Amino acid sequence: MEDCVFCKIAAGEIPAEKVYEDDLVCAFKDLSPQAPVHVLVIPKAHYGSVTDGVPAETLKAMFDAVAEVARTTGVDATGFRCIANTGADAGQTVPHAHIHVLGGAPLGESLAVCEGGR
Repeated sequence: MEDCVFCKIAAGEIPAEKVYEDDLVCAFKDLSPQAPVHVLVIPKAHYGSVTDGVPAETLKAMFDAVAEVARTTGVDATGFRCIANTGADAGQTVPHAHIHVLGGAPLGESLAVCEGGR
């Protein structure tokens, strides 16, 4: 997609601190981290969200990348969270499928609804 920031990162048109890359996906550090480790795993091809017809092979590659990111950042030893925000109500701000990998500190159990939520 022409104006998609994640497509431009995947293509190398916008710099990002990549921590993993293969033929189908890339992973890079989030510019606004919400945890000491906050990495985004994206497919190189454009899909609006993880429910937007992402092929099984690409979904597998994304989760293989999650495992590799967890291993290389060290959060596999202490625990980490994977989140795929899908749609505006879930907080998806970039309309390109992606998985957040968060860790490096205790995250707690809460995924509380924001003020004004249902």
